[in-house]
Amino acid sequence: MVRESGILMPMSSLPSPYGIGTMGKSAYRFVDFLKSAGQKYWQVLPLGPTSYGDSPYFSFSSFAGNPYFIDLDLLVKDKLLKKKEIVGRDWGGDPERVDYGRIYMNRFPVLRLAYERGKALYAEELAAFRKENAAWLEEYALFMAVKARYGGSSWVDWPDEDIRLHKARAVKKYREELADELGFWSFVQFLFFRQWKSLRDYAHAQGIEFIGDVPIYVALDSADVWSAPGFFQLDKDNRPVEVAGCPPDDFSEDGQLWGNPLYDWDKMKADGFGWWIRRVEGAGKLFDVIRIDHFRGFDSYWAVPYGDTTARRGRWRPGPGMDLVGVLTGWFHDLRFIAEDLGFKTEGVEKLLQDSGLPGMKVLEFAFDPKGESEHMPHNCVNLSVCYIGTHDNEVVNGWLKVVDRASLKYVAEYIHKGEDESWCWAMIRTGMATASQLFVAQMQDVLELPGYARVNSPGTASGNWQWRMKPDALNAKLAKKLRRCTATYRRLPKDPAD
Repeated sequence: MVRESGILMPMSSLPSPYGIGTMGKSAYRFVDFLKSAGQKYWQVLPLGPTSYGDSPYFSFSSFAGNPYFIDLDLLVKDKLLKKKEIVGRDWGGDPERVDYGRIYMNRFPVLRLAYERGKALYAEELAAFRKENAAWLEEYALFMAVKARYGGSSWVDWPDEDIRLHKARAVKKYREELADELGFWSFVQFLFFRQWKSLRDYAHAQGIEFIGDVPIYVALDSADVWSAPGFFQLDKDNRPVEVAGCPPDDFSEDGQLWGNPLYDWDKMKADGFGWWIRRVEGAGKLFDVIRIDHFRGFDSYWAVPYGDTTARRGRWRPGPGMDLVGVLTGWFHDLRFIAEDLGFKTEGVEKLLQDSGLPGMKVLEFAFDPKGESEHMPHNCVNLSVCYIGTHDNEVVNGWLKVVDRASLKYVAEYIHKGEDESWCWAMIRTGMATASQLFVAQMQDVLELPGYARVNSPGTASGNWQWRMKPDALNAKLAKKLRRCTATYRRLPKDPAD
């Protein structure tokens, strides 16, 4: 039985001099840390370009990379930028928080300087990149170019009805009019994937692999929906009929209104689920293991009338089930999948997980209730599962301690045999490592024993999320040794290729 472990660390949370984590020096140092700490996986959040709200789960494209993650020092090294062009800009003054507003204002002018210098220098490589990725890149670049033409507004509100409806004549017209702008957005993606390939190759050489999310839904304001409206539940004007959400529960009397357009599963099935195959193939260029976010939505999903302000009037509708899951697991033999099966469980969801043969998720922060049994209890963490203390949507351990009632906390301490001199963070890491789950993943904040301010995301809140950053001096050999010792104790060290 292979037992492994890894660290959940958003790319945006890495330290850098330019306001947000990038694929530069700090990313390579983090890979080195993971190796020395005996870890196998680096789990990141989705890497796509973010829109309003800064959530990586609402991206302008399922295929594109986030321009913010392009490392500027590497562009200086490539002679695409000059150091003085980046050091004098205001990237935000707090090394532990991302200031997305400042980055938005400063990042793209700098990337345009790189484009002007690089479009001739890399003309041959860029042409090859555009040809190889034409299936998604040309639509994405046009989408971003037209969006820029109309002041960044959502395509749903574009004043030119023909391009809003993606009519062929309008598409041809804008491609010609905005050719240089298309060139810029294509060049930005060329830079992203060039840097990502170098980082991923380096990580693989160190024995580190990437886990990444494929959100079940895509954003309404995305090239995905705009360019392929027939695969979504849209009306004749390409506006949603119903949108995604979650029903009311004990945590929210109004439910959660996500607002994503819903898929037309009948049309997708008739097409052999080609849209999903292409999407997962794109994710495979980034990740070694794919976590399917909101897996339960493949069994049934909550559909809310478009325009409603809460999710109360939604209804359950059947998803594609094994028709889709079987296609994906059968098509991609070199990819591994994790089913994010959290949320409202039904017999249908449990059967789909069982039929899929995929590992589900266990979250220790959901486990401990002195009054009853939970499927997330450490003794219920079966081998075919991935154990987390908490995901990016949960509190870090030191934040969780402040919201758990005293009786539950006493029970947790007894259950995990927390030592008097042992921190809560490391007691929980030890507990997760000890489970039978084939994979255990800890948030980096818990390895660093950070307080609640380091939480990445609080679902249902509109601001203050996706901002936490690790301090530049946080990683050291002592910490790596401590994590490695814990990993080795519970037989999760990666196998040495020489053995």
